Amino acid sequence: MIRMLLVEDEDKLVASLIKGLRTADIDVEAVRTGREGLERAVEGDHDIMVLDIGLPDQEGFTLLRRLRATGSDLPVIILTARSSAEDTVRGLERGADDYMAKPFVFDELVARIRLRARKPPEEAPVPEGVLVVGSCELDPIARVLTCDGAPIPLSPREFQLAHLLMTRGGEVVPRAEALEHVWGSAARDNVLDVYIRYLRSHLGPHAIETIRGVGYRFVG
Repeated sequence: MIRMLLVEDEDKLVASLIKGLRTADIDVEAVRTGREGLERAVEGDHDIMVLDIGLPDQEGFTLLRRLRATGSDLPVIILTARSSAEDTVRGLERGADDYMAKPFVFDELVARIRLRARKPPEEAPVPEGVLVVGSCELDPIARVLTCDGAPIPLSPREFQLAHLLMTRGGEVVPRAEALEHVWGSAARDNVLDVYIRYLRSHLGPHAIETIRGVGYRFVG
């Protein structure tokens, strides 16, 4: 059974989610405030958190930032009425794994919880070898990217996107595939453009080639 932490202050929604998710074999612990959410996320034994942004004591973004600062890799799905592109990017940049806008389809939420919930160690993918494209080398085990021998500091999402592009060995990665692989179906299309700009700011303007109407290619 998946063990979920729900951080939400809307009583009717909490009651509805607890009832529905338990029928889907998802055990729910619910708290109302960001302070309680952070405490239970750090101390508890949960597989995933579903987090509202508009909490009574603090923004959910603040809770998420503080959670990631502890080193926690607990998967987090943001569930909120705030669905602008800016809020989506903000949530994903602070370490969210998925982003759903209210109102939402219950079956879709269940599917995303099952997809994002922390997997047992034996299901973790086998690490790949060092990837080399152009003058860049990426070590997925050490999580280090170097170009021309110099280490490149990347955020977790930037690293994940660079890793995807480099696994293709210079082939084009379609936009839709990159969005789904790195952010899941919650991401807006322009999130990818934002992170491509971030990577180019680190690697140089010509390190990633845009194939208009198709996607991107890492050339190093």
